[in-house]
Amino acid sequence: MDFFYGKNYDILGKMGEGMKNFQFKKKFGQNFLKDQTIPAKIVGASKIPEDTLVIEIGPGAGVLTQELAKVCKQVLAYEVDTSLEDILSEKLYSFSNVKVVFEDFLSCDFEKDLADYQFQYLYVIANLPYYITTPILMRLVESKVIVDKIVIMVQKEVGERFCAEPKTKDYSSITVFLNYYFEIQKLFSVNRNCFVPKPNVDSVILSFSRKKELLPVVDFSLFSRLVRDSFQYKRKNLKNNLRGYNLSVIESVLHKFHYQLTDRAEVLPLEVFVEMSNKLGK
Repeated sequence: MDFFYGKNYDILGKMGEGMKNFQFKKKFGQNFLKDQTIPAKIVGASKIPEDTLVIEIGPGAGVLTQELAKVCKQVLAYEVDTSLEDILSEKLYSFSNVKVVFEDFLSCDFEKDLADYQFQYLYVIANLPYYITTPILMRLVESKVIVDKIVIMVQKEVGERFCAEPKTKDYSSITVFLNYYFEIQKLFSVNRNCFVPKPNVDSVILSFSRKKELLPVVDFSLFSRLVRDSFQYKRKNLKNNLRGYNLSVIESVLHKFHYQLTDRAEVLPLEVFVEMSNKLGK
């Protein structure tokens, strides 16, 4: 879909003259913020310490990047769409603390890029394309880099799944996995009308603060597999979903926490999954 003239040009004109002939690319999930108050609100809610390097993924037209550059020591942004190079150069020319790398964050060597920086804290702050939210989070979690905080805009329904509590319909394997690493908090909602092009869903800003102490896990690959298999069929109970495991060991752990094999995975808190995997690992 192209947004060249009329009302949409008025909106894009506020983002910079270079946006006049920009063509949004559906394959990159591009939805740019037109509400100029949202980026400042995101930065304020992120509570960024002074000596912080911020990684931004998908800067788009640079409206959030500008706000980050005002308060951060350094900003390292990754943009997959090279047609935005002139637009971002125009938008960010007055900021010496911003570097834009035109690569796909999912395939780049960002760990190597960080070697060029000195910083005390590492934050990731971004308006993520909806279709790659989970892959990006997994890339960050599985890297050797310790990210102190992640603040991202995601699809409202996905955000509800990330923040879900046990015994709710949105509680899932990704909820358990992310909660192993982070304290997850909803900061505020963003209406779909704040974007151009307007998406079909509303959004939410989430904060992922790295836990200072992680629960000890004997075999992390076993833990991950156990969590995934426990939720494989949400309508089935643990006994049915975990037939390939030692059920007597699982049952002993469940009884300790006052649960049963006939319960579903959605009722179990993180620490139960951790203890089950540790007992199985031994």
